[in-house]
Amino acid sequence: MIDRCQTNTRPARADHLCGGCDLLRNLGKYIAATQRPDGTWRKPRRVKDGYVPQEEVPVYENKYVKFFKSKPELPPGMSPEDTNAAEKQSDAAGLSKTAKRNMKRKEKRKQQSQSQPEDVKALSEELDDMSINTDEKTASDLTAASAEKAKKMKNLRKKLRQVEELQQKVDCGELKTPSKEQLDKLGRGQALREELRLLEADL
Repeated sequence: MIDRCQTNTRPARADHLCGGCDLLRNLGKYIAATQRPDGTWRKPRRVKDGYVPQEEVPVYENKYVKFFKSKPELPPGMSPEDTNAAEKQSDAAGLSKTAKRNMKRKEKRKQQSQSQPEDVKALSEELDDMSINTDEKTASDLTAASAEKAKKMKNLRKKLRQVEELQQKVDCGELKTPSKEQLDKLGRGQALREELRLLEADL
């Protein structure tokens, strides 16, 4: 019986391996088949010699980064114990007068808030909320009322303008025989002026 691999004239490929050709299997490395999250399988992949997986590839560092990494953290001749002592002194001495004052104030506030009973806090917060709510209600009522008055005044001014235009047309002779509605409108002019004066006085 003749083996299929021996009769093939084309160059052998790793994906056309037959069971008895162990020489072809040693041509390269394989990444084993893996399972996808949906349950299907990925085919095994052949990789060249010297292949490095992406996770193991080192991160590129330029010459400046390498220089600063190789540089010592401390000045030459200084021991780590000296740096710890220097840091403690710089923390206390590095603060300005105002910063120190602010730190003291914060500590006092913490002490006062801890010493104050919780019931008193809760009661004072409730009282603050109540006073704020009443202020908000009165403010919203005032704004709503003033907006309503402004709207009413605008409408009255518009009606007065229409009455004055109608009166000018009658006086000029453009409108010889005014209708009943137009006459009623002319009669209401004085009442509209008085109502407008009252609204302006309230503001």
